[in-house]
Amino acid sequence: MRAVEQSVRLERISQERIINAPIDTVYDYVTQPDRWHEWHPSSLSADTGTTGSLCAGARFTEMIDLLGIRVPMSYRVQIARRPDEFKTVFTSMAVDGSIHYVLQPCADGTLFKRVLTYGTELQLASLHERMLNLSSTALDRLKHRLEHPPFV
Repeated sequence: MRAVEQSVRLERISQERIINAPIDTVYDYVTQPDRWHEWHPSSLSADTGTTGSLCAGARFTEMIDLLGIRVPMSYRVQIARRPDEFKTVFTSMAVDGSIHYVLQPCADGTLFKRVLTYGTELQLASLHERMLNLSSTALDRLKHRLEHPPFV
């Protein structure tokens, strides 16, 4: 018998918000994965081994809640170009992909764009919709947190 290979389809979620805060403030905050739990509902904790924004090549781990299951994630920072771009790639037993932040100054502060690309072999019909909702909630929380200091 031949082994049946399941194809992993990449999904992409791209969302943005205008955040009434300076671009440097937004960049410095979102590039600290150990603070992601403060605004992203799936993030339980992260260990970067350092404080402050991460640079390209840095590796870190995060524990997330994926539909009620605690999943350890491993990350590597691919791009860290202050103040306008940050990208990490991640892998785990359940899901692999990338998180890409693109920031632009605008009249009201910062246009923050978050692009999540992921692939999984999990056959969960509701996964993409759930991740879309979590991503939207995360950006709303991030906007609120950065517009209503203190968040330090």
